[in-house]
Amino acid sequence: MKKIIRKLLPKRLILLYHYFLALLATLIYGSPAKKMIIIGVTGTKGKTTTSNYIWSCLSACGIKTGIISTANIRIGNEESLNEYHMTMPGRFTIQKLLKQMADAGCKYCVVETTSEGLKQYRHIGVHYDIGVFTNLTPEHLSAHGGSFENYKNAKSIMFRALSKNIKTIDDKKIEKIIIANADSEYADFYLNFPVDKKITYSIDQPSDYKAAKIVESVEGVKFELGSEKYASKITGRFNVYNILPAIIICKLAGGTNEKIKLGLNSLEVIPGRMEFIDKGQNFKTMVDYAHEKQSITNILNTARKIIAPTSKVIILLGAEGGGRDKTKRTAMGELSAKLSDFVVVSNVDPYEDNPTEIVEDIAKVAENNGKERDKNLFVIEDRREGIRKAFSLAHRDDIVLITGKGAEQSITIGGVKYPWDDRTVVIEELEKLKF
Repeated sequence: MKKIIRKLLPKRLILLYHYFLALLATLIYGSPAKKMIIIGVTGTKGKTTTSNYIWSCLSACGIKTGIISTANIRIGNEESLNEYHMTMPGRFTIQKLLKQMADAGCKYCVVETTSEGLKQYRHIGVHYDIGVFTNLTPEHLSAHGGSFENYKNAKSIMFRALSKNIKTIDDKKIEKIIIANADSEYADFYLNFPVDKKITYSIDQPSDYKAAKIVESVEGVKFELGSEKYASKITGRFNVYNILPAIIICKLAGGTNEKIKLGLNSLEVIPGRMEFIDKGQNFKTMVDYAHEKQSITNILNTARKIIAPTSKVIILLGAEGGGRDKTKRTAMGELSAKLSDFVVVSNVDPYEDNPTEIVEDIAKVAENNGKERDKNLFVIEDRREGIRKAFSLAHRDDIVLITGKGAEQSITIGGVKYPWDDRTVVIEELEKLKF
């Protein structure tokens, strides 16, 4: 019924409805965001991991902090998984969570912010103070008329809003700050908005905070920043990009290097993000949210670096239906074929679409790039069966990557939502194996 109504009503009227809902929610919950410093994290990749690092480092510095992210919601040290199947929940839910955080004494709140959420005015009443830009690659374009320019501009709404919400907490005016990844070609676009401070970070290009001497292993990742050495137990060179904003924000908040290092080191798991699961098997198993070109590239490259040259990389992947970008299926098929030894294509969230068509779109490209069905390429729509197959292909010291859903709490097939958690299913299937 909702879909029919959306098609009948003019888009402007629908957006106006979203706007007034956001205002109403803010009014009902008493503008809780005005009582905290709000950090918005936006970009295509790395938002959830960046948000969790910020939380962990601020918490280690003794600053009570909340998070609203794709994977999890934290109110201080209390954590729950995000069960809404959307990064930015509905306006009333966001305001309710913000009020719970303010009432619990949180001084900061990190809000993972999406282009779709901004487009639908879910940011109204959030009152951002610090805007973090991670990166920008083509994704979710179908939600923006197929235009990358529209997608880029939608992200800018958060940065535009910074200077419009002047805030005073404890008789102190809160500075407006933009923190941007200088290695992105779009950094200057987002840094162009008027704020009190502009700070950049990078691995390659010159910046205010440039990481160097990066070393990644199965134990995690290490790097240097100026004269200081930092380490995280979550691996991946690309993960350094997610760590740098946390270091910057904690330094702005008065945190010491010792406390920041403690925060980085104490964050051992982010639900469904580079999450290793060990049930005594003789191969490595990782669950990750990777579901498009850049993230699939990152996880496959990382997997290669942390296993022996003779070990194999096995990946289970798939793509969403429901009007999501179909072009990424080609990239996923090509990358998985070229960068892994075995490919299992399975359901992610087909929604109302034909799941066979989705998996075949990926599989055919993998075939065109050298993979052979029933030899090193397997198409298994049922996700549990697909996970089981991936494990059956693994031998000692190999690595199995279960990608596409991370810590999501449901799967939607044929328009029906079913309870689902990749990590739970992985544990159940691993426990059935004998070693």
